[in-house]
Amino acid sequence: MSEDRLRAIEETVTHHAAAIDDLSDIVRAQAQIIERLERRVALLTERAAAAEAEAGGTVTIADQRPPHY
Repeated sequence: MSEDRLRAIEETVTHHAAAIDDLSDIVRAQAQIIERLERRVALLTERAAAAEAEAGGTVTIADQRPPHY
């Protein structure tokens, strides 16, 4: 294998390694965002259930028809 070809392969591998590192950072950041959003959804669900219990409603919010029906 020629030296130029070997150098080109090494450059390609280096670029791929950098891209993998960048994608890994992006996935890690997205996982943190998803975890935060899941906590918020759980909190909002609890708040909605508490508000519904206080109002004495028998139909859960999720089972109600949207107002445009």
